[in-house]
Amino acid sequence: MSKECFTFLLEKVKPDLTKKITRFQKPISPIERLAVCIRFLATGDSFKTISYSFRLGHSTVTEIVHSTCRSIVKRFKKDVIPEPTEEMWRKIAEDFEKLRGFPNCIGALDGKHFVIEAPANSGSIYFNYKHRFSIVLLALVDACYKFIAVDVGAYGRNSDGGIFAQYNLGKRLENGTLHVPIGKNLPDSSTFAPYVIVGDEAFPLKTYLMRPYPGHQATGDANKTNFNHRLSLARRLVENAFGILTQRFRIFQRRMKLAPENVDYIILSTCVLHNFLCEQKDYTGLINHSAQNAQPHLLNPLSVQPGRPANDAFAVRETFKEYLASTAGRNFIGQQYQE
Repeated sequence: MSKECFTFLLEKVKPDLTKKITRFQKPISPIERLAVCIRFLATGDSFKTISYSFRLGHSTVTEIVHSTCRSIVKRFKKDVIPEPTEEMWRKIAEDFEKLRGFPNCIGALDGKHFVIEAPANSGSIYFNYKHRFSIVLLALVDACYKFIAVDVGAYGRNSDGGIFAQYNLGKRLENGTLHVPIGKNLPDSSTFAPYVIVGDEAFPLKTYLMRPYPGHQATGDANKTNFNHRLSLARRLVENAFGILTQRFRIFQRRMKLAPENVDYIILSTCVLHNFLCEQKDYTGLINHSAQNAQPHLLNPLSVQPGRPANDAFAVRETFKEYLASTAGRNFIGQQYQE
């Protein structure tokens, strides 16, 4: 993070971090509060280590980190993770075509488990398949590793597909209320296809969500194997984004001994800072960015969507499979890799 970015970040959160001066003591300055929080997120140092470094009390450092993370989410989230418009979806699809060679793709979807200390009296709800206690971040990522939408706070025992079905992202995609365009012809062809999200086997097959063919179906079928390969190239972007997030914020490289509600805000604030840092070359544009119509992306629980994929979903996947195996599809990805 450059000095200019830190200064801009400070100006945005300064109203929340400025404390009243009393006759008894001088409050900790906003710049020191922000420095403490960034140090904690970036290094993963314990509160005790940071308290020695800044000569502050242990409980004071704890309060500073939690309050600053909440302020970052409050002041920046609507600017750096806004609700996408139709124009934004089209731009995301263009980036996937130019940079990743997958047409009509508007995002890569996956979940990330962040290890936490077992909360008191929580039973097994946070206990995941890796035999650890965790909180899940479900994220939709664009072709430039930026988060389009995030959901934080799901229990570690839940699967990625279950979390997607239970939360607002899946419901709004199902209802068509996320302003996603209907689709367009695939490059260099007259074949029409909808805009889709790519995910792994943990997610359901939908007309707007593509998952790979099962292994037993793809074995011996070159077209299905090719589709799985092309989808994997696009889908791994979200895994790379999680890797970048973990490298930038080393707090995630160790087990977090914090209450789940505090972990939620720490994860969400790092997602916000991640997008902010991705835009740091033109960060000044955020000052004039209007976020009045933006909707929160901390998604709320909704009903489960059970059942098998509809025939339309199979038909959409077949459309992409046939196109990617065609001459136009092979030439399309070749042009992208040559660039």
